[in-house]
Parts: sequence; structure tokens; C-alpha cells
Amino acid sequence: MAFMEKPPAGKVLLDDTVPLTAQIEASQSLHSHTEYIIRVQRGVSAENSWQIVRRYSDFDLLNNSLQISTLSLPLPPKKLIGNMEREFIAERQKGLQAYLDVITTHHILSNCELVKKFLDPNSYSVNYTEIALQHVSMFFRSEPKWEVVEPLKDIGWRIRKKYFLMKIKNQPKERLMLSWADLGPDKYLSDKDLQYAVKLLSSCSHPYIYKITFATANESSALVIRPFSEKGTLKDLIYKGKPKDPFLKKYCNPKKIQGLELQQIKTYGRQILEVLKFLHEKGFPYGHLHSANVMLDGDTCKLLDLENSLLGLPSFYRSYFSQFRKINTLEGVDVHCFGHLLYEMTYGRPPDTIPVDSFPPAPSVFVVSVLESILTCEAMKNGMPTVSRLLQMPLFSDVLLTNSEKPQFKIPTKLKEALKTSKECIEKRLTEEQKLIHQHRRLTRAQSHHGSEEEKKKRKILARKKSKRSAYESGEEHSAKYSNSNNSGEMGCHPCSGTTLKESRMWTLKSNSLSNRKEVFPIEEYC
Repeated sequence: MAFMEKPPAGKVLLDDTVPLTAQIEASQSLHSHTEYIIRVQRGVSAENSWQIVRRYSDFDLLNNSLQISTLSLPLPPKKLIGNMEREFIAERQKGLQAYLDVITTHHILSNCELVKKFLDPNSYSVNYTEIALQHVSMFFRSEPKWEVVEPLKDIGWRIRKKYFLMKIKNQPKERLMLSWADLGPDKYLSDKDLQYAVKLLSSCSHPYIYKITFATANESSALVIRPFSEKGTLKDLIYKGKPKDPFLKKYCNPKKIQGLELQQIKTYGRQILEVLKFLHEKGFPYGHLHSANVMLDGDTCKLLDLENSLLGLPSFYRSYFSQFRKINTLEGVDVHCFGHLLYEMTYGRPPDTIPVDSFPPAPSVFVVSVLESILTCEAMKNGMPTVSRLLQMPLFSDVLLTNSEKPQFKIPTKLKEALKTSKECIEKRLTEEQKLIHQHRRLTRAQSHHGSEEEKKKRKILARKKSKRSAYESGEEHSAKYSNSNNSGEMGCHPCSGTTLKESRMWTLKSNSLSNRKEVFPIEEYC
């Protein structure tokens, strides 16, 4: 096979799911326009940061491109006259900062190629669609029975994964979907094991796994073909989206927010948990559950993209579960992602924040009970329940599954060992990232506490006390020196008391010291 005959070796080390933050540090006015100097940082390390320079027109161009999302984004309005005045520039800078805060914290927008290219042009300068077309064209040279119908532009959220609608030449009415993706930062299988594991996916048969028609991989990327469904995914059902529309258009701002019926929630939830349990028992890592990775086939949910974990691609929800150190296994990741999916099925939208403090009214208290066991602060501290535990909960335990298809997925022992090692490496990278985030959070909290008004007052009081103590010690030293200078070193009688000169000097030093402390002692003790 001539698929990607001379590919670039290795995997993509950059994790596209690591959040970018942006802070406008300054502005500079040139002859006809103003430039804004922006500090961009990837993740929590201040060392992993860089500066970019953007004009208002650059922001405006980005905003126009993001209009496909139908979100109302807070870009400051244009102004033709007086736009070089200092007060106006300062006000506009505040507005542009608010705009950056919105697009970098919105989960879908922050992961889209448009925003990544705006903030990190060096890492995202490549035309990934063009690269994908080149690799797919190479594939068709050796597999002439396939034919591309059209590119499915931006239907997914991944920057380095592209989709094409296909057909078989002798079956022109049947439609298939081809996906091409780079290898990601969590690719730990050897090239030989990866190629074997990817090819093995087409032999997997399970009532709740979407069938793969063909799959192949090499040292740098992979290509997978599966049937195309006009009905779309579970996310399309929830958001009333059209499968061929861009991801931003379908899911950023749904016209109508409405959850599914209780019976759908119960049935779909049970089916998804069953297939997760099956994969966990097989020792096959997944970690990529979300509603757009669940295909609908009638009343049946079928899991998509089993190849993602083999290719080392980071999870859609990684920026969420990487915040919590108790979610440190791929089984735990799957359960956490299931919580997100269940919330979407119930309420027709993703949760506003994670952890979730309180849940809106749900079709059943049993739904809330499951959500509380996964998405609350207490759940994040104690760790995720197992899939088996979720299956025993009242929401799913009474669901009857009618599909009688027998699951089949034979994984050779040697490959199982390789998958186990790969899974451990994926979990290790996750744990290390969580540790860095935890340390950064503690440092930030300490700095915030140190800079609070209460702490500033405490430091002022301590400084005053220290200043008084220094003044007292200085005064005591001065008194001692003064007493010594007024007395000779000879012994003699004190004219008033009959004491020796040495005793008189000791009495003088002690009385000076005591007078500084403002304490009273009987005079006879020294006479």
C-alpha cells in the first residue's frame, strides 16, 4: 500500500487542548492606527508564553469569522473619528480584553482553529485541510475503488483531524465518511503495534460500537473509513443540528435548549455504560466519550472513534478533568465524560461550570443522583464511581436491553500488554499535568492571599512593632555607652551611700535599663 509513502516521522507533541490565556500588556499608537501588544500563555507555566501584536482590524476579522457560531461576542464597536485619542484607546483596550477573556474561556471557541491561529500563529500556520487532501490522494492511488464526494469542512472540533464524504465506485448510492488525523502527544504504541491495533478495529463487533469499514495507520497519521449516517450523532439530536454543518454552527448556540425524554436518557445512558464496561474489561483504553462521539442508529447509541486513544489524541474534556487529581485513570476519565454527556442529555446544554454546585430540576431524582456522584465538588475530591457502580444505580438498573448481538473483539496477548503500557503512559502524563496545575493553583492562592487588604494591614502592624523594638534596643545601647563614659575604671566609695564605685556603676546601668522598660523596683535592692 502506498498510503503516505514518505510521511514525516513521529507524533505531534503539542497538546491542542491545553488552554491559551491572553492579556493585553500595552498599546502603541502609530501614524494611522493602534497596535495592541498581547501576552499569550499556554497552560500554567509562565515560561511557555509569547507576545503577539494585533490591530483592531485583526480582532474584527476574527470576530467576523466567528459569526458562524451565532454567539453574541462583546467586540467593541468601530469608530472612524477620534479613534486615536488616549482615553478612547484605553477604553477600547478594556473592551478587547473582555473579548479575549470570552473566546479563551468558551470551551468550543477556545479549541477552534480560528482562535488558535489568532493567538498562536507559529504553531498553527499549516493548512491542515491541504495536508489531509494530499494524504488521502496518496491513499486512493493504491485503493482505486474509493472516491471522494466532497470534503466535510470543519464538522469536527479537532484542528488536526479532517473529514471527507466518500463512495464506493461500484456502489454509488452508499455514502461513507473518511477521517484523517495526525498522531497526537499520547501516542505511546510502537509503530508496528499501532498499525496492527488500528487494522484490528475493523474486526470489532459490538451492538453499541459503530462499525469501521477500513482503517490503516503509519508513522505519522491514520485514516479510518466508516458508514456515513444522515441521522447524525447524539449531539445532533440534542442540539437539533445537521450532520454536515460546521461544529461551531451546530453546537455553540442552539436555538432551542431542550433535554431528552427520561426513557431516552435511561436507554442511551445504559447502552453507553455497557460498551464502556466492555472496553474496560478488554483492557482497551478509550477516554474520548462525548455526545458527538456517539452515533445514533435508530434507538441505539453506538460509540465512535475508538482509534483516538491508539493515535494518542487528547480528550475533548481534558481541560476539565486535568484540574482534578482524583481523575487519574482512563476509566475515571470515561466516567467523568459520561457525567458531561448525561448532563447534556438531561438539560440540552453543557454545564456552566465544573464542579456543579446545584442542578436544575430534572425528569427524575435518579438522574440528579447519578450526576451528583460524578460532577459535584465532593465527587471530584473522592474520585469517580466505577462503571459497574453506575449500572447498579436506579436510573439504569431496570433498563431492558433488547439487542442480542454477541460482542466480539479479540485482542492478542502481546498487543494487550502493549495497550496496557500505553495506557499507563497516558495516565502518567495526565498525572504530571495535574500536579503542575495543582502547584500553580496553590501558588496563585498564596499570592492572592498575600496581596489581600487584610494581609497588607497585618504586615503594616508587624512593621510598626518591629520599628518600636529596634528603637528600644537602640536606646538601651545608647544609655549603656553614656553611663560607661561618665565613670572611671577605679574602685572607690560613692559619696552618698558608702558603696564602692564598681557597685555604683552597676546600679547606674541597671537603673538606666530599667527606666527604659518603665518598670519600678525598690531602691533598697541596690543600696
